[in-house]
Amino acid sequence: MDHVLVVTGGSRGIGAEVAQLGAARGYKVCVNYARNKKAAQAVVDSIRDAGGEAIMAHADVAEEADVKAMFRLVDQELGPVTALVNNAGIIDQSGKVATMTAERINRILAVNVTGSFICAREAARRMSTEHEGEGGAIVNVSSAAARLGSPNEFVDYAASKGAMDTFTIGLAKELAAEGIRVNAVRPGLIDTEIHAAAGDAERVERFRTAVPMQRVGTALEVAEAVLWLLSDSASYVTGSFVDVAGGR
Repeated sequence: MDHVLVVTGGSRGIGAEVAQLGAARGYKVCVNYARNKKAAQAVVDSIRDAGGEAIMAHADVAEEADVKAMFRLVDQELGPVTALVNNAGIIDQSGKVATMTAERINRILAVNVTGSFICAREAARRMSTEHEGEGGAIVNVSSAAARLGSPNEFVDYAASKGAMDTFTIGLAKELAAEGIRVNAVRPGLIDTEIHAAAGDAERVERFRTAVPMQRVGTALEVAEAVLWLLSDSASYVTGSFVDVAGGR
């Protein structure tokens, strides 16, 4: 059976590393993107140049029609999905809850939470042994923020990741008897573009000393944890969390 991996938000950061490492480990990969087509194409080109097989798929994961179309494309171009990484997520400018609008909060929850639900639903329909699937694995990309709360910065983002943690536990129990494992990674202070997106490009340097290991993590280190959870080496692991946060 071909191993087919869908990576949401796969055009940059952790998602791009997961896509490229997954391809190196033998997966056919769908690189999802919402806006940056050029970056997604660069990831696909990198995979193909290395001898792998990859496609890109535009979809705003908060839009159900987009997600359904993406999975139909994967069915047609790569075959039934066997692995899903719910990595797509957004953040907004750093600030206190008192400054947050309902529009901002709803958008973050729509992408980070609802989007993950819809993608997992479409994957489960294809993977589940109850639907004549061959089983598979889902990894949700949560965050250490789910444990820490991110006060004075982005409590809304942290709350969305807390929801992802609960989602992981519930879905893992729901799908365990259907041949599908569901786990999550919780990255900590990782050197990606997300800090600049929150209006604080210097955040990684400012918080470095708060990490027990006294350094910032890399997207590749997170990707390694993701690929382990997807692999047969983690065959008896479900409903679990791997913190990739340097001890924080």
